[in-house]
Amino acid sequence: MTHLFLQNVADQMAVLQTLPVLADAVDQAGQMAGDALQTGCKIMFCGNGGSAADSQHLAAELTGRFIKDRRALAAIALSTDTSALTCIGNDYSFDEVFARQVVGLGRTGDVLVAISTSGNSRNVIRAVEEAKAIGIKVIGFLGRDGGALKAMCDVPIVVPSNVTARIQESHILIGHTLCGLIESRLGLA
Repeated sequence: MTHLFLQNVADQMAVLQTLPVLADAVDQAGQMAGDALQTGCKIMFCGNGGSAADSQHLAAELTGRFIKDRRALAAIALSTDTSALTCIGNDYSFDEVFARQVVGLGRTGDVLVAISTSGNSRNVIRAVEEAKAIGIKVIGFLGRDGGALKAMCDVPIVVPSNVTARIQESHILIGHTLCGLIESRLGLA
């Protein structure tokens, strides 16, 4: 009988061995996000399900703290305002829940971190479309082959796996690295 935990560890280790090729993209994302914060702009995160939870987690690492006690950094997860999500979903459609918030809250110079394990989440695609129209740079935390979002992102970071859980586990590693790079770029680490 195969122990599920040991199988999951082995599967994640196999995915982790493929991630070094993403180092330059992750560094580029850290530079982009750090530069935005340094100029008074903000980082917005969006995603569905587990990626919504990752959005909240990473935004909290920036507004709270990550490594050391330091000033709060401007970050927001677009998945957290239930009134906005239900209003926009009801009055427009679920495809618009992040896009309308990007238009209302986003400004040129901000950065949107678009998280989608498939790279094809329609509401995340719509958020990216609106972000690009405003002049907001986009970092993609993606999976599989990157989907439609890969070509839309300024910095696509694609975890080469077809297993959602393994992609999400890698996304949080990449997200924590992004937070560390931001703190370092701002001289806060």
